[in-house]
Amino acid sequence: MGIDRWPGTISFRAWEQPIGNSLILREPVGVVGAITPWNYPLHQIAAKVAPTMAAGCTVVLKPSEVTPLNAFVLAEIFDEVGVPAGVLNLVTGFGPVVGEAIAAHEGIDMVSFTGSTRAGRRVSEVAAANVKKVARTPGTTSGPLSSATCGPRW
Repeated sequence: MGIDRWPGTISFRAWEQPIGNSLILREPVGVVGAITPWNYPLHQIAAKVAPTMAAGCTVVLKPSEVTPLNAFVLAEIFDEVGVPAGVLNLVTGFGPVVGEAIAAHEGIDMVSFTGSTRAGRRVSEVAAANVKKVARTPGTTSGPLSSATCGPRW
C-alpha cells in the first residue's frame, strides 16, 4: 500500500512520458522493506527511507540489531512532525529472522538491502519465492584506498 492510499497524506500520481510509440510510466512500487547495516546507521537509514518515501512508497525499516537506536530516534521524529502512522514502520531483531520475514512477506513489494554478500544472497533467494524486486548493495561499497606509498615500511 503506497502513501497515496493513506488518508490525509500527499497524493502521488503516476508520471507518464510518451516517447515515440511507447509510454514510460513511473509509479510507486508499494511497500518497501529496507534492511540496513550497522556501519553509518543513520546515513544508511536516510539513504533508503528518504527516496522511498519521496517516490510515494511506505517503508518497513529493519535496522541492524547492533545499532537500532538511530532508527528509533528517526521514527520518533517522524511521529512528532506528523508523518502518518504506517508510512514508516520500524521492526527490529536479528537479520536471519526479521530480514528473512521481510523478504518473504507477501505484503512487501520490494526489498532494499545493504549488508554482507552472504546475507544479500539469502535475501534474494527468499524474495525470489514471491518474485519481488530486490535492490542489493552487498559487501563493501567503500573499498580501501591504496597507493605505492601506503602499507608497511620494512
